[in-house]
Amino acid sequence: MATCLCLRGCGALRVRLALHGRGLCGVAGRRAPGPAPLRTYVPGRGGLPAALLRTHSFVGGRWIPAAAAFPVLDPASGAELGRVADCGAPEARAAVRAAHQAFCTWRGVSAKERSSLLRKWYDLMIQNKDDLARIITAESGKPLKEAQGEILYSALFLEWFSEEARRIYGDIISTPTKDKRALVLKQPLGVAVVITPWNFPSAMITRKVGAALAAGCTVVVKPAEDTPFSALALAELANQAGIPPGVYNVIPCSQKKAKDVGEALCTDPLVSKISFTGSTATGKILLHHAANSVKRVSMELGGHAPFIVFDSANVDQAVAGAMASKFRNSGQTCVCSNRFLVQKGIHDSFVKKFAEAIKTNLHVGNGFEERTTQGPLINEKAVEKVEKHVSDALSKGATVVTGGKRHQLGKNFFEPTLLSNVTQDMLCSHEETFGPLAPVIKFDSEEEAVAIANATDVGLAGYFYSQDPAQIWRVAEQLEVGMVGVNEGLISTVECPFGGVKQSGLGREGSKYGIDEYLELKYVCFGGL
Repeated sequence: MATCLCLRGCGALRVRLALHGRGLCGVAGRRAPGPAPLRTYVPGRGGLPAALLRTHSFVGGRWIPAAAAFPVLDPASGAELGRVADCGAPEARAAVRAAHQAFCTWRGVSAKERSSLLRKWYDLMIQNKDDLARIITAESGKPLKEAQGEILYSALFLEWFSEEARRIYGDIISTPTKDKRALVLKQPLGVAVVITPWNFPSAMITRKVGAALAAGCTVVVKPAEDTPFSALALAELANQAGIPPGVYNVIPCSQKKAKDVGEALCTDPLVSKISFTGSTATGKILLHHAANSVKRVSMELGGHAPFIVFDSANVDQAVAGAMASKFRNSGQTCVCSNRFLVQKGIHDSFVKKFAEAIKTNLHVGNGFEERTTQGPLINEKAVEKVEKHVSDALSKGATVVTGGKRHQLGKNFFEPTLLSNVTQDMLCSHEETFGPLAPVIKFDSEEEAVAIANATDVGLAGYFYSQDPAQIWRVAEQLEVGMVGVNEGLISTVECPFGGVKQSGLGREGSKYGIDEYLELKYVCFGGL
């Protein structure tokens, strides 16, 4: 482990925000000795909490401006929400130095104290849950009710790991000789780089950072360029909770600078750990960076979840599970069902009821509207991918049961779509769509379904519905995925390990196992007794 370095404290800027309807503009003001809360609040639909809206990076307990800024857009309207500090490689390296300096002290803080600070952070998230949810809806487009659910889920990781901080146990091992004793210690790794996606801009941070801080590590967070406000809001609350300077740092940057910033963070010799959630392609690049200095890595990468409905299934339960699994966040989750494999005896009934449920229960609209269940996709590129998958399927013989095109509301909205007569040669059968597209493949036997489900190089989550106990055991064991939902479409919870197999990633997050990703074992041989 590298020796500790000193870093001079950086000044903070007070930011004054002027909110105009759904938008906000950040304007740099005079220097202040420390971060000052922003008290302006504009009420009403889409009114965003200025007290939590920060536009600068957060490093060493200070709000630091950058030489440039990049726009953050509302995916529902295309309007600019604000401009955020566009950090580059120098700022990233400075954040690592700040985190490393803080680690020299944080690692020695008692587990009880770390637990108490994480609990205070959790309490502040709960107190500010409605404001945090509005920020998520504004920058990601997801319906407000879903955003509220994410904030609760996000906060629960801080609560969980505040409790796990006090349960980091070592071992005493019996030795073959009388004059020796063997001990195993668990110690924090050091500085952890946390790189997160836009689809869960709060929960993907706390699931990683909660474990890291509980273990005694410090972190540098690089949030997705589409959703930096959530990460910066968490920084504001962490500061209020008393998390020491340098323990939690946030470096936002534009897509243009993401490659350089990511490389700077992942190759810095002071970084001991990389945790990434995102695409498999990007994960491979980061693995390459980490390999040069043999850093510890955990990754949650792409998925292509199968959703299997066997003839013995309860059709109504299966439809309800399909709705929950497929259309949450408009199909933009890593564990969303991407391929619906339905046995021939129950196929027609399932497709009919699934289509009815889509038409009856899903409502496309702005995430701030109460009736909305389906918000916009994150950007134009995401919509184009759904269009490409639908077009390819139709050209090869698939049939549109419902949906199938862009929604009349605007360029980032797409109709919830159900396709039948789908075959394995279609793009949607072997690529992750990440949108509101449900392709249905008919199959004959259990063996065929399992073979189709496993015919992919990724394996994050899988789902199946059956009332046959023997079949349930067989299929659950045979599916090549890290997580299985049996007669259940929603499987994520803080208490259980989250992660995949094959090219879906390395390691596990959440649960009692999640904290181990930030700890290393040290064997101590005590002789001469």
